[in-house]
Amino acid sequence: MNDSKSKTEIELYVIHKVKIMREEKGISQSQLAHLLNLSVGFIGHIESPKYPAKYNLNHLNSLAKVFDCSPKEFLPQDYFV
Repeated sequence: MNDSKSKTEIELYVIHKVKIMREEKGISQSQLAHLLNLSVGFIGHIESPKYPAKYNLNHLNSLAKVFDCSPKEFLPQDYFV
């Protein structure tokens, strides 16, 4: 059963991918929040399984600018069942 706080498999994939890229670049949650013009708490909520917060398409576009890549870099190559 999918409650209001759960994240889908693809949402978790995107969140994990962003987190890995963020850590590889040495960017803190606070720094990323500043770069995206978001609150620090929001980034923390996205990366926590306790909250329903997640990235949307506009966020992915902004993240692509931060990481100098295509937005598709955050998405899996194949669909989830």
